[in-house]
Amino acid sequence: MQLPNDIFQFFNELAINNTREWFQDHKPRFKSLEQDVKLFGEKLKGLLNTEDRVDRAKLFRIYRDVRFSKDKTPFKTHFGISFHREKPALRGGYYLHIKPGDNFIATGFWNPNKEDLLRIRKEMEIDSSEFREIMENVNFKKVWGSLEGEEVKTAPKNFSKDDPNIDLIRKKQYIFTKSYSDKEVLAPNFIENVHNDFKTIRPFFDYMSDVLTTNTNGESLI
Repeated sequence: MQLPNDIFQFFNELAINNTREWFQDHKPRFKSLEQDVKLFGEKLKGLLNTEDRVDRAKLFRIYRDVRFSKDKTPFKTHFGISFHREKPALRGGYYLHIKPGDNFIATGFWNPNKEDLLRIRKEMEIDSSEFREIMENVNFKKVWGSLEGEEVKTAPKNFSKDDPNIDLIRKKQYIFTKSYSDKEVLAPNFIENVHNDFKTIRPFFDYMSDVLTTNTNGESLI
């Protein structure tokens, strides 16, 4: 399935005319694009489910929550779709972001709860060798590059700043991203390329799912 050429033109125009009046006048155009992207998301979900278990593809609403933001423009200028793996056994998630000049996919753990974050950190403290081996794999690194995510400045509470694995322990997020050009997004094979790139994250997801469904003694929690 190929995405429509008008996606980037629409968002470029919306960025210049980000008002309720302009959007209302162009709402039929937006709804057509939104439906195409929803279908794209469902198709990608089907491809992911050839080797994973994804129970939901969620297209985020275009309306911005401006209550606590200095930026009062009412609409987002991108499409975002998240893909939820079946929990509790499978952890991590997929995300697709479509925006003129800023297209990317992301995977991993954006906002782990405090229990999961502590469990990951404890695993890194005990032994990070398997995790590092996954990250340094040539094919993995070719797609995803290096680990990203927010981190604390020194060390989390009850962890030593001198721990040899402090670079992983101080992370608050464990994220990998890959960017695409506008031309790549509109290409006929974009959906297959995204699917193939997402497939390469599986060793990371399998590792994290195993960590987060066991205690530090390796005993199952589910």
